[in-house]
Amino acid sequence: MAEKINPATEGVSFNEQNGAPPTENYQAETGARRGSIAMNIVQNPLTRSSHAQTVADAEMYAETHGMPEHKALFGRAALVARDPSSFERLQELDEPERNALIYERDHKWHGPTMLWYSISLCAIGAATQGWDQTGSNGANLSFPKEFGIDSGTGRDQWIVGLVNAIIFLTAGLIGAFITDPLNYYLGRRGEIFLTALCLTATPIGSGFAQSWQGLFAARFVLGIGIGAKNATVPIYSAEMAPARIRGALVMFWQLWVVIGIFLGFCANVIVKDTGRIAWRLQLGSAFIPSFILACGIWFCPESPRWLMKHGKHAKAFHSMNRLRAHPIIAARDYYYSYVLYNEELKLARGSGYFSRLWDCFAVPRIRRANYGASTVMLAQQMCGINIISFYSSTIFTEVGYSNTQALYASLGYGAIQVVFTIPTLFLIDTKGRRTLTLITFPLMCIFLLAAGLSLLKTTGSTASQIGPVVLFVYLFTIMYSLGEGPVAFQYSAEVFPTIQREQGMAWVVCINNTFAGILSLTFPRMSHVMTRTGAFGFYAALNLIAWGMIFCFVRETKQLTLEEIDQVFSVPTKEFLAYETGTWLPYFVKRYILRRKIAKPPPLIAWAAEETDSENGTDEKKIY
Repeated sequence: MAEKINPATEGVSFNEQNGAPPTENYQAETGARRGSIAMNIVQNPLTRSSHAQTVADAEMYAETHGMPEHKALFGRAALVARDPSSFERLQELDEPERNALIYERDHKWHGPTMLWYSISLCAIGAATQGWDQTGSNGANLSFPKEFGIDSGTGRDQWIVGLVNAIIFLTAGLIGAFITDPLNYYLGRRGEIFLTALCLTATPIGSGFAQSWQGLFAARFVLGIGIGAKNATVPIYSAEMAPARIRGALVMFWQLWVVIGIFLGFCANVIVKDTGRIAWRLQLGSAFIPSFILACGIWFCPESPRWLMKHGKHAKAFHSMNRLRAHPIIAARDYYYSYVLYNEELKLARGSGYFSRLWDCFAVPRIRRANYGASTVMLAQQMCGINIISFYSSTIFTEVGYSNTQALYASLGYGAIQVVFTIPTLFLIDTKGRRTLTLITFPLMCIFLLAAGLSLLKTTGSTASQIGPVVLFVYLFTIMYSLGEGPVAFQYSAEVFPTIQREQGMAWVVCINNTFAGILSLTFPRMSHVMTRTGAFGFYAALNLIAWGMIFCFVRETKQLTLEEIDQVFSVPTKEFLAYETGTWLPYFVKRYILRRKIAKPPPLIAWAAEETDSENGTDEKKIY
């Protein structure tokens, strides 16, 4: 469907077009609209129907799906969803509804307590993963000696790597792929509860292990729980969050991963003087956040989109109503999701598990989303952050720190991640996911390489040897926390359509965790064969490769609804790369490097439409 735009009035407020002065909140009026289409111009399926037909369709939906008492509400909400920027002109809205919509538009972070409670609780569950990583980090200093695998031989190095890696291998190869059946039978909340119980019991089991084989078994099961949780919690958060702040709210996942890392390092320091049981306490303490998650999840509402997908429409709307500040907002968001879900059904090639998984590779729109999500997930491991998360204490002791000093240096690493992840809460929905990663990856490469080269220093005091290493590791961590760290899971949770969301997320979580496991497994042996400097240099080079992959496959999704993101991936990859290399990159160089004041190029979708029109010999600008 195409809509002609009058160049004389494009970007001009309704009041100005009709001779009236701009409204007091003109910036907010246009900001909401422009925020929704800043990077892409999208098609709203509701615009295909007339004003009256839109109301009739929405009222019929409410009547036929067990919500006749909300018939009129859905009719009004459909009109708001049809043209979100012009709701103030709708005569059908009453004053409280209009005021609620205005307040939502002008107050970005406005939301009910239940929304914040649900997002925050799920984020706490993410701390389990970070806490376990750092528990292993500290335990690596002592558990190999406890089990007689500290000889430094190749066999012992592989065993230590395997014990560290197994949680990620099972998370990626098993846990991620049981997500769909668990979600189908238990729902999002039920699946999170079950995995929280698993993640409460298995760290405690790790602490009681009497052999490396027993520790391996406990961590094997722990990994399955982590994989299933990692694939569900970001989806659950994304499906509850409003589009305008979805990036920030879902990013609480990453914030709490790094808080878990910091708390794990705190636990390592607290129990460091407990003797032979220190490593047991370091591993076992990771049960704390999962226990909180298991206790609190049943107070959260079920995902509205999951309920809708399973035909429970009345319950779905009730759930959405608990997550929004006013019924008109809930009805608008829910009905628009329903309309666009029906659009997705037209692309689905089947309803079975494997057919939906195959859609992630066969359907062009979903395949492009898969490229992007797989790229950011793989890049999180290619960047080398987890060699620090897994082995920082070991690295620091090998260059001159005592065990206690290494634990405190690692604690600083965890604190750096927490502090510098917080600004990204505000940047991710303004600067965007793609922009943050493109800026930070080259800097990560430089700092990681510098840290590796600092390890070559063999003369001078201990402080002069370790100081540069710690400095560059911290700088590397700052760049990671401002870019790839927060982006990976947040981006992956939002780019897949509702129908294929479990399968798509399972696939990319498999990639992320499997490669995390490979990294953890190989690093002890790699650092022995290649030296620490060689290993750091290897991952520094991978940062540059990851940057190139992000440039080619990761598309911007900031401030779009989950369903509108479909249009971001409607442009073929060939056209996307032509736009990035021929339009965006020259603009970036001229504007930000040569400091020329030039006009910003059109968004990708608008550019693609103009190219199509030019080929067809028309001058009409389309809205997709």
